[in-house]
Amino acid sequence: MHHYFGNKEKLFLAAIEAPANPAELLPEVLAGGHENLGENIVRLLLRVWDGPMRPAALALVRSAVANEWTAKLLREFLVSQILRRVVGTLGLPTAEREARGSLAASQLIGLVMARYVLRVEPLASAAPESIVAAVGPTVQRYLTGEVELPQA
Repeated sequence: MHHYFGNKEKLFLAAIEAPANPAELLPEVLAGGHENLGENIVRLLLRVWDGPMRPAALALVRSAVANEWTAKLLREFLVSQILRRVVGTLGLPTAEREARGSLAASQLIGLVMARYVLRVEPLASAAPESIVAAVGPTVQRYLTGEVELPQA
């Protein structure tokens, strides 16, 4: 794996034939400051999912529902490579970072499942900016707001 791909992140990107490395897009998420993280994450998620990687990503998500190895790969990628980097900018204790990241992940995974896999209307055909306006504040609250954090 290391010889051909370098690390798990690059293997994952090759496996889903991703046109871009999401880690390279993170500066865009972080550019608006901590008060815009929720909207920026949702906006980026929608842009990536509405782009050319949708067929491969859909196959991956569908596989993750039934296959633990694929679920672990997707989970590790989402948490380790994306959310951990975003939440890490908030200067929070480790347990709180992990709890907030998992709450944000639940919202983002739910959005992907409802919009792209199950195609729940009117969410499935809604304009991206209307979804950003509706879902972004919830993701923001999970990341920086007052929430009862889940305990392990």
